[in-house]
Amino acid sequence: MAVYTEVTDEALEAFLAGYDIGSMVAFRGIAEGVENSNYSLKTTAADFILTLYEKRVDPADLPWFLGLMEHLATRGITCPQPVRARDGEALRVLAGKHAAITTFLPGVWPRRVRVEHCGPVGAALAGLHLAGADFAPRRVNALGSHGWRPLLERSHARADEIQPDLAAELDTALTEILAGWPTGLPEGHIHADLFPDNVFFLDNRLSGLIDFYFAATDFLAYDVAVCLNAWCFEADFSFNVTKGRALLSGYQAIRPMSAAERAALPVLCRGGAIRFLLTRLFDWVNTPDGAMVTRKDPMEYVRRMRFHRSARDEHAYGI
Repeated sequence: MAVYTEVTDEALEAFLAGYDIGSMVAFRGIAEGVENSNYSLKTTAADFILTLYEKRVDPADLPWFLGLMEHLATRGITCPQPVRARDGEALRVLAGKHAAITTFLPGVWPRRVRVEHCGPVGAALAGLHLAGADFAPRRVNALGSHGWRPLLERSHARADEIQPDLAAELDTALTEILAGWPTGLPEGHIHADLFPDNVFFLDNRLSGLIDFYFAATDFLAYDVAVCLNAWCFEADFSFNVTKGRALLSGYQAIRPMSAAERAALPVLCRGGAIRFLLTRLFDWVNTPDGAMVTRKDPMEYVRRMRFHRSARDEHAYGI
């Protein structure tokens, strides 16, 4: 979440005229995140989120994202639902950008991840994977393994501005990851971005999942690896194996992983680390001045990647 595109009161009023959701009471930008322009919208009817799609989101993919959210909700996954306008369309245009209104989910994301968060997150991720199994359309993961080399090339010349010799380290790490990338693992629809700020808790219970705009069709175990990166490292970048064990146990209680998936965890986790490292690196050197956006430090994922390179097998993660 972030704000790149400002919306005037007049433009918003005209936009809302196409919906049956009441009149505006309050409207404010949400600064967290880095991808799209997001606003909190309160009307006389309810609370909503208004999203203007920016940057890496391909407009052709938007119907897939919105359709997946609708599908998951029918299968019991609590996630935002697209609000359709009077003409039946969920995707419209505002301030020159594709835009959608979605329902608001109550709850707060955990600013400090505890072990007791990790089991429910693993279970929710497995539930999402099972719920998406009969959603027929597929979407290639644009930020999957085939996209990492081109992404590195776009920031390679400036990588050493972050840390000396970082470019060479990334070259070596990426070559190793791609050489060892698995084939034939179970595939399905993945969230691909299930960080703590995309998971809400209410009264100490997981209450919903948000931000499906990186969702794609890819290895299910890669999604697990993304979560291990996002949920199981401490502030000093040490891996908390107790959190890892809780997350993996929660996942496998709903969807047991195959032996091949478990064996691939070290390289999948390295892949998950370099994916977020590279997008953070790109954003760090390319975020426009004055954007209402929180940049994220790519070095956090360099340190995670270094841990994964030392992991001998799945036991390093708590299995």
